[in-house]
Amino acid sequence: MKMKNKAIFAFATFSVTQTLCLTAFADEADDLAKKLANPVAALISVPIQANFDENIGANEQGSVLRINIQPVIPVSISDDWNLISRTILPVIKQSDIPVAGAGESGLGDVLQSVFFSPKQPSASGLIWGVGPVLLLDTASDAALGGEKWGAGPTGVVLKQDGAWTYGVLANHVTSFAGEDSRSDINATYVNPFVSFITQSKTTYGFNIEHTYDWEAEEPTTLVNLTANQLFKVGDQLLQVGGGFRYWTASPDNGPHDLGFRLQLTLLFPK
Repeated sequence: MKMKNKAIFAFATFSVTQTLCLTAFADEADDLAKKLANPVAALISVPIQANFDENIGANEQGSVLRINIQPVIPVSISDDWNLISRTILPVIKQSDIPVAGAGESGLGDVLQSVFFSPKQPSASGLIWGVGPVLLLDTASDAALGGEKWGAGPTGVVLKQDGAWTYGVLANHVTSFAGEDSRSDINATYVNPFVSFITQSKTTYGFNIEHTYDWEAEEPTTLVNLTANQLFKVGDQLLQVGGGFRYWTASPDNGPHDLGFRLQLTLLFPK
């Protein structure tokens, strides 16, 4: 009888412990999902994003696989302010570009953004950050980058209201050095976004990536629709998902129609 009581007690203790762990993770997951929807959240993360586009080039035979490695590193610089480093390191494989049979693989140009952001939202609930953006001439081949160094301002403003997050991120990059034979860079990027987080911590997102090239006087507009799920494998927190991308405007011989996106994000909460 005593052994039976001990077994019941042990099972009850295990069940309570598991329930507490699941509840604790649910609370943590809710906070993490909201932080992942916020570009200037105080959360160390490493998104790895694979984008595939085809029907590129004069004969529409070209394709590009671009894997963006995008570490986000927040640093507390005072009681009231964070510095958020956001890096985009592209690894590119392009085939049959600019003509059939041609192609290159390697690193592209790095885009480095730094945001100075208040730790607390404003009285109206706005979250924002501003700072510089740098374009680094890091491409391993001339066909994979612009061979220019550039800089400019960047900023983001957003609001989180329950399960919803909506806002806009923007930057402007102007080249100041690099290969004289290549076109200067003078481009404005605007990225409005909205997302909704379900109770199961699935995040549905919609955003538009619009770039206007002031040198060529050409717009490029890309619409993204994604779904990402937050979960835990052992001690590692992950968000995995993907979606579709559709080019509504692009330069001559650029991508158009439908593309695809897959994303894995590693999370390292403090």
